[in-house]
Amino acid sequence: MRRLRVLRALADHGTVTAAAEVLHLTPSAVSQQLAALESEVGQELLERRGRRVAITSAGRLLLSHADTILTEVERAEDAMRLHADGATGELRVAAFATAISLLVAPSLARLRETTPGLRLVVRDAEGHQAVTQLLDGDVDLAVTVEHRGSPRAADDDRLTLTPLYAEPFVAVLPPDHPAAATTAVDLATLAADDWVMTSVGNPIRDVVLLACEQAGFRPHIAHTSDDFRAVAALVAANAGVSLIPRLAVRDTFRGPALIRPVQPPTPTRRVFAAVRRARADHPLITTTLKTLTETAAHLPLDS
Repeated sequence: MRRLRVLRALADHGTVTAAAEVLHLTPSAVSQQLAALESEVGQELLERRGRRVAITSAGRLLLSHADTILTEVERAEDAMRLHADGATGELRVAAFATAISLLVAPSLARLRETTPGLRLVVRDAEGHQAVTQLLDGDVDLAVTVEHRGSPRAADDDRLTLTPLYAEPFVAVLPPDHPAAATTAVDLATLAADDWVMTSVGNPIRDVVLLACEQAGFRPHIAHTSDDFRAVAALVAANAGVSLIPRLAVRDTFRGPALIRPVQPPTPTRRVFAAVRRARADHPLITTTLKTLTETAAHLPLDS
């Protein structure tokens, strides 16, 4: 089992060094485990390509069975834990900051009343980090988003997804911007402006760039920040314009920056909860997903 997990980590992360870091092993220990696995199956599972290691066709065949085996082992471990202590335990949740404040925290408060045997441990993680942490086994549930440039969680057979909400983006404008007089902003009218953008790798940046492309232009990015308070301050100082998720406005924006809806097609980020398929039926996970879904249904997405 340990060697199959090592092979899966190598396939997911691409290098022996990266797999070793995830598994909390040394690179030499990872190499030894892989060599022993090749010896056991009697076939070459790996081939070196420069600094990276490629999985052979025999390795990919073994991986297809390994995923099933590891899933069933995890189910068995869960069944034994439930048998030992009933529907009690710890659940580790990764989510981005806005989802923590408006979705996860209220859900945690409700779960303390309805499921006192459940202990939620929350980690702040951007959307592109949460799924990786989930697949690596560092968390049990991820609240995350789809975005360009990331492995699509919807295409990964190891995951089960639960839609939570679709959040529209709004335009953030300086007080004297010409578009501030409109009830809804046409993105094409912002083509000549400087932009305040989130950093590379942040899923929000991908949504905004795609929306601008669809409006027929590539934005000039003058400033970057992942802190929406900093975005608001820069826009208010007439440093540029921005697009941010609607819910981020709720507790962040104070001062002269103006918020306006965006004309259709309105950029939107779709937020979902992801769990490993092996644990999708775990009572604590199903209870948590139900509460998250109910909380999401009352989010002020149109206010």
